[in-house]
Amino acid sequence: MPAPTQTSPHPASRGGVDMRLPWWALALPTLAFVTLLLLILDPADAHAATAEPLITHLLELVRQFLGR
Repeated sequence: MPAPTQTSPHPASRGGVDMRLPWWALALPTLAFVTLLLLILDPADAHAATAEPLITHLLELVRQFLGR
């Protein structure tokens, strides 16, 4: 008489860890990379500015967008 075998359930189908990343998990590193890349590409603009820099406006827009 054969012994009954137990089959293990698939780990992905049993309410385990959600493998999808939230949108900000990709957006924030991408934003940081692009910002640093822009700073490196144009070192002539690395001096102190008298007016508000473009990055300040960009960060303000991002803050307003995320605040909604």
